[in-house]
Amino acid sequence: MAIRTRQQTLAAPITCTGIGVHSGKTATLTLKPAPENHGIRFFRTDLPGTQGIPALFSRVVDTSLATVIGENGVIVSTIEHLMATFAGMGIDNARVELDNYEMPIMDGSAAVFAKEINAVGILIQTAPRSHFVVTHPIEIADGDKFVGAYPDDSFRITCTIEFPNALIGRQSISIDLGDNQFIGEIAPARTFGFLHEVAFMKQLGLGRGGSLETAVVVDGDTIVNQEGLRFADEFVRHKLLDCIGDFSLIGMPIRGHIKTVKSGHLFNHRFITEFFKNRSSWETMTPE
Repeated sequence: MAIRTRQQTLAAPITCTGIGVHSGKTATLTLKPAPENHGIRFFRTDLPGTQGIPALFSRVVDTSLATVIGENGVIVSTIEHLMATFAGMGIDNARVELDNYEMPIMDGSAAVFAKEINAVGILIQTAPRSHFVVTHPIEIADGDKFVGAYPDDSFRITCTIEFPNALIGRQSISIDLGDNQFIGEIAPARTFGFLHEVAFMKQLGLGRGGSLETAVVVDGDTIVNQEGLRFADEFVRHKLLDCIGDFSLIGMPIRGHIKTVKSGHLFNHRFITEFFKNRSSWETMTPE
């Protein structure tokens, strides 16, 4: 698939409102077009006068329950689904305004974000779109967790998960982000949790916005949600969605094949740190 050579932004602003899955607080999100070389920046409108936070791995301050970025004491939490949407749809520049500290979870997927961006359209800009090109393998492992990046002509991510649950078991999926599969195949996949974990989190004051409207809930070998799954392998599709969002924090698209096994936000962040340590394993490419 052809690599996009020009930067892109939104063709018009978008606004949506929802609740934070962990805080339970209502938040209104506005996405606005941004100029070339602006990147993705988050602005807290409830804290006037504060600076925007660049969506970069160097600004990640927590990965325990979600990906959280912060700067100068200001944070924005649970950004991975929106960042996956930007990466999956090729959005390089956007101003993200939020009136609370946690992003709205919507239905637990990226479907709303993708649908809204698709509705307003994408503006192709003049500036060239630079890429990281993987030239030699980079790998990290810790027990049964693994992330690797390998040379490839496209940007492909292969994700494998495994849970000691008969309904989930071991699942794998691979997607080329240049093949326009994101909207239909990955964006609708919802976050998921286990019923006993949901109850425990609520006892700790966490997951206050979690419900059957914002996540897939598994109880043993049963899906609690009345409508069931959107895909037979919705679990791994959502983990791939999270990976796309996490790896977008590298700051530029990658030309290479990333493979993950039983990884999560923290381990993905560890890989990005390792990626930048291995400067001999990649180079930057900017089209003419």
